[in-house]
Amino acid sequence: MKIRPSAAIRKNYNEISELCKRTGEPVYLTKNGRGDLVVMDIEAFARRESLLRLKEKLMQSEIDIHKGRTYSVEETISAMRKAVAEVSHGGKE
Repeated sequence: MKIRPSAAIRKNYNEISELCKRTGEPVYLTKNGRGDLVVMDIEAFARRESLLRLKEKLMQSEIDIHKGRTYSVEETISAMRKAVAEVSHGGKE
C-alpha cells in the first residue's frame, strides 16, 4: 500500500501516475494525516471492476444452486469462458 499526502497529487502528479501504472496498485492520499482519496491506474480499475462483476455472478450462481437451480456442463463452460475473457480484458468485451 502506497500512502502519500494529498499535496503530492498537485506537486507530483506525474510521479504518482507512474507509480500507479508501474505497480498496478492504488495510492492512498491523506489530508491532515487522515485518509482522503484513493488514486489508481484506469486499467487496474477496470480489472478490479471486472473481478467484482465476476464475484457477483458467482455469488448469484451459488444462490441459484442453493435454491435448486442446476446448470448443464455446457452452460457452465460457456459462462466460465465468458467470465475469464471479461476479466482478462478488463471488462472491454
